[in-house]
Amino acid sequence: EVQLQAYGGGLVQAGGSLRVSCAASGDRFAGYAIGWFRQAPGKQREGVSCIGAASDGNTSYIDSVKGRFTTSRDNANNMTSLQMNSLKPEDTAVYYCNAIWFGPGDSRSYWGQGTQVTVSS
Repeated sequence: EVQLQAYGGGLVQAGGSLRVSCAASGDRFAGYAIGWFRQAPGKQREGVSCIGAASDGNTSYIDSVKGRFTTSRDNANNMTSLQMNSLKPEDTAVYYCNAIWFGPGDSRSYWGQGTQVTVSS
C-alpha cells in the first residue's frame, strides 16, 4: 500500500505559477506510475498528466496544459510534483495525485487527499 500526502497549491493570479506535490510512503513508490488529476466545481475529475514508473519515466499531458505544466518524480525521496506555470482561471480545481501499479492479474491505485489551486483573473 502507498500513502500519499498532498501539499502545495494556493491562490495565484492568472499568469502566475504554483507547485503541488505529493509525498509518498509505504510500498515501493518507484514501481508506481503517477497521475495528476483535477476536479473543478461542478465538473468531473479529469486526468492532467502522467509519469511512468522509475523504469519508464515517460510523461504525458492533456492538451490544455502542454507547455505550461511539468510533472516530475524523485524516487530517492518518494516525492512527485506538478509544476504549473502560466496559470489560467480555468486551471482552478482541487488537484489530486494518484499512484497506480499493474501486475499480472492485479492492479493497485492510491489517491492523495487533494489540494486546492485557485487562479484569479
